[in-house]
Amino acid sequence: MDKDMESAAMEVDALKFDQISPRFSINVLQMLKSAQMQHGLRHGDYTRYRKYCSARLRRLYKSLKFTHGRGKYTRRPITEATVTDVRFLHAVLYMSERAWSHAMEKRQLPDGPNARQRIYLIGRLKKAVTWANLFSRLCAAKGDSRTSLEAEAYASYMNGTLLFEQDRNWDTALKNFISARAVYEELGKYGDLENQVLCRGRVEELEPSIRYCRHKIGESNLQTSDLLQIGEMEGPASDLFKVKFEAAMAEARSQQAASLTEFHWLGHRFPISNAKTRVAILKAQDLEKDLHGPASDTLQAEKKLTIFDKVFAAYHEARSCIRSDMVSAGNADDVKDELYGLDKAVSTVLVQRTMERNQLLVSIAKSKFARRREDKMEKATKPEELVRLYDLLLQNTADLSDLLSSGRETKPEELALAEDCTRRSLTFQAQRSFYLAKSYSLAGKRTEAYALYCRARSLAENALQKFQSVNVSDESIIKELKTLYNECRSNSCIEHAIGIMEEVKAPEALSKKVSAISLSGSEKKVEKFLLEKLDVYEPAVSISNAKVLPHIEGFPPACQAITRNPIVLDLAYNYIDFPSLENRMKKDKKGFISRLWR
Repeated sequence: MDKDMESAAMEVDALKFDQISPRFSINVLQMLKSAQMQHGLRHGDYTRYRKYCSARLRRLYKSLKFTHGRGKYTRRPITEATVTDVRFLHAVLYMSERAWSHAMEKRQLPDGPNARQRIYLIGRLKKAVTWANLFSRLCAAKGDSRTSLEAEAYASYMNGTLLFEQDRNWDTALKNFISARAVYEELGKYGDLENQVLCRGRVEELEPSIRYCRHKIGESNLQTSDLLQIGEMEGPASDLFKVKFEAAMAEARSQQAASLTEFHWLGHRFPISNAKTRVAILKAQDLEKDLHGPASDTLQAEKKLTIFDKVFAAYHEARSCIRSDMVSAGNADDVKDELYGLDKAVSTVLVQRTMERNQLLVSIAKSKFARRREDKMEKATKPEELVRLYDLLLQNTADLSDLLSSGRETKPEELALAEDCTRRSLTFQAQRSFYLAKSYSLAGKRTEAYALYCRARSLAENALQKFQSVNVSDESIIKELKTLYNECRSNSCIEHAIGIMEEVKAPEALSKKVSAISLSGSEKKVEKFLLEKLDVYEPAVSISNAKVLPHIEGFPPACQAITRNPIVLDLAYNYIDFPSLENRMKKDKKGFISRLWR
């Protein structure tokens, strides 16, 4: 009976303790996202984020007075009884984040982690899993229901990440990722708008890992193109998947590179002996399929620019390998000739892709230039920016012509490409003159704008004749040149008319401005009067945007200092020794009695 009463009393005390002890609440996802985006992970800098986690832990331990000894380090465990403040839960969470970010930092090494570094990486991920599981247990005991759910999802994600990196137990990793996704999908239905956006973003970040796990298990029939699409997703949760995907693609390219023995360019066939060169060229050709394939029209311009950057990196890597082979070839002339031809072919293709990228930038800039008046929120394209882009295209055509003429023997295909470069150079010159005229027109220089429009029309006409003489199959170039010719003609007429109108109205406008000239200054501060700038050729009355009207001279005139007669001080008098005059002075006569008093 006494034992029953004691147990009942203990249950009552436990109930009272639960009612008294507060339930902590942490918005785990929001706190982590804010810390990650503000401290390095916006740009994938895991080192900076790891240092932030260490500094954050130091501040938490110091504020909680939960230090681990001053001389010898002695870890103090965090248990349910220890958690009397929500900051203890923060400390456990940041311990897991620090270990995870350290592992991801090792994963991002330039040449990838070696065997020792990989062992260390796995160890740090295991430590992150340990702390995440502890965080989940403590939140289940001390946190509210939402905090407990988020902590469980976080622990599931960490467990799945460890198995994902270990390349084993794909079914268990899939279960963990699905569990985390289910929690975030449920939490995304409630709360404010910011919380819903964060949860949806987390679900999208987890999706590539889930699909890849299913692909490894064999539950889905993902193709390489599908993997490419999910590999383009951003976020810290998908960084590990990208590393795995890049490794898998590199391995697949290495296997395919064995069949790539020659590089075809304008009727030439250049043998490729270096395996690294084969892999780099194969990677560039795979990326070019995305740019020139049937799905290229649906790609956004930003994605195309990203693909172009990857193509350039691949071709530059191939050129580096080719030139190192040329150095090591020694005196083997046959091998050197083949490598020189391969280098010329790869360099030419690289310049062609650079021209395509610059033309894409021109099309983007033109679209913004055309709707600059409609959309005031979007930054408008200035004509000078298009002039700069056409300068780059002219430089590209000059480089391509130099490459084509650098060989010993020139084939008809190379001559045809060189002639096409000449025609395109005329087109780019006409476009450059047109937008340069636009910039002069906006600056109010009508004479220069009219001359440049006439120059652009002449160049467009020459280019149009050359393209029509060779029967070019691409009708878009001819259509573009005809449009440019008509625009140059209409704009030159407009500039001519506006110039005549301004010349007719110039005397009247000049007389109005001259009549506005004041002799007596104004209350506003005048930098310089006209009489003070007679030696400078600078218009005074023709400036339309002048803030202050010109003034001839200030009136009444300001006071000026004038000279006066000098003050002469006779300082030499005190230094002159005059002669004695005692012998000339009158002497007093003295009697007998006065002599007695000497």
